[in-house]
Amino acid sequence: MAEEVKEQVKDLMKATVLMRHPQQVQEIIRSLRKGGPHRLQVISDFDMTLTRFGFNGKRCPTSYNILDNSKLISEDCQKKLKDLLHYYYPIEIDPNRTVKEKFPLMVEWYSKVPSILQKKLFRWTKAHNLLCQQKIQKYQIAQIVRDSDAMLREGYETFFNTLYRSNVPLLIFSAGIGDILEEIIRQMNVFHPNIHVVSNYMDFDESGYLQGFKGQLIHTYNKNSSVLDDSKYFEQLQAKTNILLLGDSMGDLTMADGVSSVGNILKIGFLNDKVEERRERYLDSYDIVLEKDETLDVVNGILTHILCEDDQAGMQES
Repeated sequence: MAEEVKEQVKDLMKATVLMRHPQQVQEIIRSLRKGGPHRLQVISDFDMTLTRFGFNGKRCPTSYNILDNSKLISEDCQKKLKDLLHYYYPIEIDPNRTVKEKFPLMVEWYSKVPSILQKKLFRWTKAHNLLCQQKIQKYQIAQIVRDSDAMLREGYETFFNTLYRSNVPLLIFSAGIGDILEEIIRQMNVFHPNIHVVSNYMDFDESGYLQGFKGQLIHTYNKNSSVLDDSKYFEQLQAKTNILLLGDSMGDLTMADGVSSVGNILKIGFLNDKVEERRERYLDSYDIVLEKDETLDVVNGILTHILCEDDQAGMQES
């Protein structure tokens, strides 16, 4: 990469940063900077992208895990949920299977029991169906999150606050549980008005008990325009043709498919697990790969450069 960009985005020199085509990355970053905040939008996955994969040698929970591991969930239910996870997660990240092969298996993991409740059709998942048997109440969600080991990546305050301050829209596109992830962000005091979330949301009955999940199931391999109920979201952002995309799986690469006109897109992938097996595929798919990096340092460094905040800081100091 040219010394100019390396010098200005020093975090790109971290040992965790891998790039297949550094010259191309340089050109994209230069174009994003030229467009500035008025042309930029950020589209990001949540679990294991904005949240940590691990801490002190221990896996951090996803939004599903937070609910699965709650004291409100019976031991029998927890065991069944873990059995599902241990069977299907290796399939989800298997580098030797194609997305076409994985797709029906992900749907099988997530969806099995269709049911009609209060005149609405819900496609329940195996995991969802188990959770709905636990009599979870809406008011308990906040406490479930407070009692959990949920952790956003180091540098999250800078990330969320920088985007808000610069009026850059942030779309969080998640196959997790929307109610949980929103509560995590709120409790970290960074849920700003520029955030829009597309995820699996719980549906509670009139008494406040979980009875199902709303709308179409979102899983790892259908994160694209086909599950965007609010198609007007991208329509109102037509001027935002530059995209910073953040993900941790192959399924996250299609999150920007709903953007009608893409000027420049920089794809940053967090390679958290099965590193040796998946490194080459990630390098082929993402512009920048962050290998076992539990921070948002690189993302924040690029944002600071794109939004010219480094120039503004320099002007204030002089």
